Amino acid sequence: MKKSLLGFAAAAAAATLAISGCASGGGQPQSGGEGLTPVTLMLNWYPYGEHAPFYYGVEKGIFKEHGIDLKIQAGQGSTKTAQAVGQGQVDFGWADTPAVLANIESGVSIKSVGVFLQTTPSAVQVFADSGIETPADLVGKTIAVSAGDAPTTTFPLYLEAEGLSEADVKEQNLDAAGKVAAMLSGRVDGLIGFAHDQGPTIAARSGKEVRYLRYSDAGLNFYSNGLVANTSTIADDPDLVKEMAEATSEAFAAAVADPEAAVGAMDGKDPQMPDADVLLHQWQETTELLNTDASKGRAPGVDAEEDWTATLKVLSSAGLIDGGKPLGDYFDADVAPKG
Repeated sequence: MKKSLLGFAAAAAAATLAISGCASGGGQPQSGGEGLTPVTLMLNWYPYGEHAPFYYGVEKGIFKEHGIDLKIQAGQGSTKTAQAVGQGQVDFGWADTPAVLANIESGVSIKSVGVFLQTTPSAVQVFADSGIETPADLVGKTIAVSAGDAPTTTFPLYLEAEGLSEADVKEQNLDAAGKVAAMLSGRVDGLIGFAHDQGPTIAARSGKEVRYLRYSDAGLNFYSNGLVANTSTIADDPDLVKEMAEATSEAFAAAVADPEAAVGAMDGKDPQMPDADVLLHQWQETTELLNTDASKGRAPGVDAEEDWTATLKVLSSAGLIDGGKPLGDYFDADVAPKG
């Protein structure tokens, strides 16, 4: 995978494109410095290692090469980010695909324009010394969950794939911070969440190794985080959306090529950011999620239709979406990265 991404990064175009006409943060169209278009991107959460490519892309001038003056904002969950994009409060969002699709079905005027985390990071996370080595060892254990999020909602499908039932596991409903605290204090045997996010944080705070029982290892996979745009932006300024998507793809490829420099670009950018070693661990875990068998060898963010089909099937089976819409209602391939 890394070889193909490095090749893509080396071939990235360097021509500067001046694009105009996009409202920044829901305001009126503005002109940026050096003929650039000001663009706001809202993340799915406070910055962590997964977001390194955006900061590195700004530092390396990748977004400027595509005519974009990028401003990055922290988020407070993928649902809020999706809705902020739909309401025109920001130009683009970085959000979890299940939340994006659910909001589309609720009438929010957005579409995915490229999923970058194509293998789900959803996993049961336990300490390596917990005695839990396989999914079968979860029987009778207490696992912290967050009701309504994608990892929790699809947990029954994971258990079924491993020959278990919901009754085999005790669930304790907590928010994101509460799950981490409960695992650190030993009040639960593990938690469900994103392996590339909570896991490195828990390992750093506890000084203990974390083991991951990944949904994807059970053959259960669905799309995770990616780039989202308002349908009006796609219709009114498709060139801007294309440039943003391609710049993001190039930034991800560059960050894969130089992880330390990518993480270093995040230094001092947000007071709630994890320590540098945690950020690096998070980004290294993220790089393992960028492709599937169907998209192997493709540049970051270049999606395979079969993966979209599988995602819609899993999420509809879990009740997160109806899944009755055509793919084009959720994803706009015309403005997504081409690689």
